[in-house]
Amino acid sequence: METRVAQGEPIESALKRFRRQCQKEGVLAEVKKREYYDKPSVKRKKKAIAARRRRRR
Repeated sequence: METRVAQGEPIESALKRFRRQCQKEGVLAEVKKREYYDKPSVKRKKKAIAARRRRRR
């Protein structure tokens, strides 16, 4: 990802734009997901639990 800072633009606003871009593209969510390895059986189990929770609502 890249965020260009305009001449005279405060760093705070550029940082805010960068964070918004990261959130929009799901960079942090992807990093958290890849933080550790889940076995395929664990992934299936988590997916099934999430589906059950969605159905209950």
